[in-house]
Amino acid sequence: MSKRRGKGPGRTDWARVDAMTDEEVERRARRDPDCPPMTERDLARMHRPTLARRVRLTLGLSQRGFSNRFGIPLSTLREWEQGRRTPNVAVLLCLRLIQRNPKAAEEEAHRIAEGRVT
Repeated sequence: MSKRRGKGPGRTDWARVDAMTDEEVERRARRDPDCPPMTERDLARMHRPTLARRVRLTLGLSQRGFSNRFGIPLSTLREWEQGRRTPNVAVLLCLRLIQRNPKAAEEEAHRIAEGRVT
């Protein structure tokens, strides 16, 4: 998809946009009637994705792929992501470890699945 350049309707002068200060961008955004700033109430209503979903999406995996790779039952993963169940502290720790070092976590998951636990 190419960026439209030039002047006129539907065109963006990117050089001008790049030259704007952060304060100017903020001021112009606040004046835009099509996109008012979010209120504290709006922010409070926003749903933040669960840790399981954030980790999975960061790795670029489908639910099934994440489930298979790390030995997590697919139905359990879905319930965590949809907020129907909350992972316990040990699971949250494992998700953080997956997030920090997915390759090592995957290798360990395979060792455990093969019964090579020492």
